[in-house]
Amino acid sequence: MTTDTQTPDGPPDAEETPGDPVTPLTEPADGIPAVTTTAEGLAAAVAAIRAGTGPVAADAERASGYRYGQDTYLVQLRRRGSGTWLVDPRELPDLSALSEAAGDAEWVLHAASQDLPGFAEHGLLPTTIFDTELASRLLGLERVGLGAVVAEILGLGLAKEHSAVDWSTRPLPESWLRYAALDVEVLVDLRDELAARLDAAGKTEWAAQEFEHVRTMPPPAPRVDPWRRTSGMHGLRDRRQLAVVRSLWEARDLNARRRDIAPGRILPDRAIVAAARAMPRSVPALTALREFSGRATKRRAPQWQVAIDEALALPDAELPSTRGPRTDAPPPPRAWPDRNPEAAARLEVARATVNAVAEEVTMPVENVVQPSLLRAVCWSPPERLDADHLDEAFAAGGARPWQRALVAEPLARAFAGLAGA
Repeated sequence: MTTDTQTPDGPPDAEETPGDPVTPLTEPADGIPAVTTTAEGLAAAVAAIRAGTGPVAADAERASGYRYGQDTYLVQLRRRGSGTWLVDPRELPDLSALSEAAGDAEWVLHAASQDLPGFAEHGLLPTTIFDTELASRLLGLERVGLGAVVAEILGLGLAKEHSAVDWSTRPLPESWLRYAALDVEVLVDLRDELAARLDAAGKTEWAAQEFEHVRTMPPPAPRVDPWRRTSGMHGLRDRRQLAVVRSLWEARDLNARRRDIAPGRILPDRAIVAAARAMPRSVPALTALREFSGRATKRRAPQWQVAIDEALALPDAELPSTRGPRTDAPPPPRAWPDRNPEAAARLEVARATVNAVAEEVTMPVENVVQPSLLRAVCWSPPERLDADHLDEAFAAGGARPWQRALVAEPLARAFAGLAGA
């Protein structure tokens, strides 16, 4: 399992493993399966999954920080009576037969929102899921990475040293395949224990609503001005400097897409920001910057200078705004006391109220209600701040029924107290 965050300067850090003594899980029970790459092998996998019973444990590996996108490079499936199957979706892009073979069986995933988009691209469409990471959050576990949860719940040590490797590598080393098989080895056992704990905590229905929400989430809309997420550019205030960031970001993105390499491996964000600050007028001036002195970066310096020159030549009317694109989102909360003092007061009591609710139900605040949604409701509240109208406002923002039931009444009381102060 890999994270889905493509970092600007290299692969993500490996998951922190727990320090408590556990029983190491070192070998898959059925041995290390060969990678399925042929139609005949896929047919055998389909037959095995169809003949199995119970939930389907599933996982996917990507090449975050190495390749341009979030393509899936390995799919792992395990079902009782079916064994573990490692399937190469690059060789077998249509895996819909596996989904059909599973029928209405529940799929068990850890951090399902990371894997489901890639599964869908290959025809893997679960009809119901159980997300062990999300279940762990709802139960208030302090660490929710798979290795940490397996250690705490099952007392087993699951090594995670290959979580951030380049899974586009072919052939995959045996140690990586062992890791991939072990990632689904105990997922169903973990699911059963977490389900029992959810039931004991009265959170089974909450979890079901969350799982279905994750399963049916539409893909995110493309970001507006994605170059504005360049790390470290927050200190740039000059529009010409922002134009340099945009031009270099776009040139890097085009290069990365063409070569199928993570953008940060071609040109780190820190180099883009350094060039924007310096605004060099020549290749020698560019390569004089420490961030452009490396051999690979220096070799491509002429193309980066072209992008810089294009930004420097733009007329003022075509320079990007320092404010960014207009959106319906509220401004940063730090600006609220000046721009909308009443909203700032609402947000203060709302945060305190939701924090108290989160503590009472023992789970992270962000799982009780999405912080951006809480800010939106406080900034643009419903006409009346009673529980019913707040419930409608949160529902319109995508909050699930269990979340609304937890926060609508307490927030209504808090806002009423604010009005009476």
